[in-house]
Amino acid sequence: MNNYTYIVSSLPVIVRDRVSADDIRTDAVIEEIRSQLSASDCAVLDFTLGGFDPDSLCEDFYRKAAASPVRFVREYFGFDLNLRNAKTRYLNTSLGKPSAQDTIVLDGNEDGEFEEEKEVDAILNGKDILARERGIDDLYWQKIEDITTFDYFDLDVILGFVARLKIVDRWLRLDEEAGREYFRSLVSQVRSTFKGVEYSE
Repeated sequence: MNNYTYIVSSLPVIVRDRVSADDIRTDAVIEEIRSQLSASDCAVLDFTLGGFDPDSLCEDFYRKAAASPVRFVREYFGFDLNLRNAKTRYLNTSLGKPSAQDTIVLDGNEDGEFEEEKEVDAILNGKDILARERGIDDLYWQKIEDITTFDYFDLDVILGFVARLKIVDRWLRLDEEAGREYFRSLVSQVRSTFKGVEYSE
């Protein structure tokens, strides 16, 4: 159906352990991925990419994600909503506002339970802005790994790859060294999934 091996072989090559934003053209990589997917999978990819646009993150988006037949979409954006709500509650409390103000609550999650909330609060209490951002993205990265741990050649793996690539892209612009660390981790994880594919560095 889809050429997943191509996605791995098209990864940017790390030269002397140095990768910059100019070396990884995220949009081009994603378009190459798109060219290998079916029309229905492309629609899921587009929906997923929409979740990285803050303007798209409304209640309607999260309801559609929760109803998606694709497990990665349901679980990743369920986590994303919970994390964003946790951040909102933290900020509201800091500002003396009602903690639930401006949060999005979907049916079935009225209690707002989120097991990583204490971890989010601890990260947000940090003084270093970049460290806070890195801590939050580490949570996202770990969640992607958790979702795709037992997936190998399916759409969930591809969506997880794209989600991590978006994190890499962001950090190559915020902090290039952190971006390189994320990228090395991404390449290592993809290699372990697609065994037998030849790489050069």
